[in-house]
Amino acid sequence: MIDRHSLACILPPDILERVIIQGSPEQRARALRTLARDNALRSVRAQNSVLRAQGGKLLKQHVVEGGRPARTIFDCGHTEDPARARVARSEGDDPIGDQAIDEAYDGLGATYRLFWDAYERDSIDDEGLPLKGYVHYGNGYDNAFWDGQEMVFGDGDGELFNRFTIAVDVIGHELAHGVTEDEAQLVYFRQSGALNESASDVFGSLVKQYALGQKATEADWLIGAGLIAGAPDQALRSMKAPGTAYDHPKLGHDSQPGHMDGYVQTTSDNGGVHTNSGIPNHAFYLAAINIGGHAWEVAGRIWYEALRDPRLGPTAQFRTFARITLRAAQRLGYATSSSEYQAVSEAWAQVGLEIA
Repeated sequence: MIDRHSLACILPPDILERVIIQGSPEQRARALRTLARDNALRSVRAQNSVLRAQGGKLLKQHVVEGGRPARTIFDCGHTEDPARARVARSEGDDPIGDQAIDEAYDGLGATYRLFWDAYERDSIDDEGLPLKGYVHYGNGYDNAFWDGQEMVFGDGDGELFNRFTIAVDVIGHELAHGVTEDEAQLVYFRQSGALNESASDVFGSLVKQYALGQKATEADWLIGAGLIAGAPDQALRSMKAPGTAYDHPKLGHDSQPGHMDGYVQTTSDNGGVHTNSGIPNHAFYLAAINIGGHAWEVAGRIWYEALRDPRLGPTAQFRTFARITLRAAQRLGYATSSSEYQAVSEAWAQVGLEIA
């Protein structure tokens, strides 16, 4: 059976599986525990998603005024029980000096700010959903995830991975899963699942670019830079050059393709959702670079409107999404002869998805 609500973690399971094979005994044990936790948490996220579909009862207590986030950061104290977490920082509080708590607070704010300023979207559900982040989850937990209600961050083990709040694009990536779940309900399997992951990488990167005020040509287009311990120049994924983000003795080599010629047929990771997402990722990068300026303004707006298009079905394939981005460009006023439309069309063609 296809799992329509799989837990969307920033760290793909194949990396943890390589650690189990190649890591030290302690690293293997931690990777096994992380995989076991991730599997157990999938059922929680599935239940949350069902409740949302039945009326969104989990997503109430919205803020009154749009344009203002409502953030709460909880400290799990290295337990795995959110019920035991304490409130560590609330909206408007000053930094407290705990890096993970303050980074989570800032990252939630940066994500809210991109979606509000660039797309007039009021939080994850466009209804002012309060943003909750749980940090210091577990002991050496090597992952971060959106569970359908809130963000959860592990501290990493300090040997292979740093704390998972260290990269603002990771926070943006995970929260963007909530946006996709709210708008498109893309099935987390094969190409639709890869589109789900790609949308999160796109908006995660835009969160970082917006926070830094970068133009498309100034951005590094890396997802998770700084997350791999002792390898500051490596990351989890590269939208600019898929397949080059990391090369690590314990984590293996980045296997993302950037073209349909390299599409990976696999049964692992829900049909390679974290691997094949490199193809639409690279298409967005190419479109943004060719359009120029700030990527969130034109390319990002086109992708955002495509994600909200009712014709984007839950099992959409890459080619379908490519067509929808071109329709979105036209709806936004970019004629087929415009440089913006042509940039999007050529970007998809360059990754092997030419649209007639």
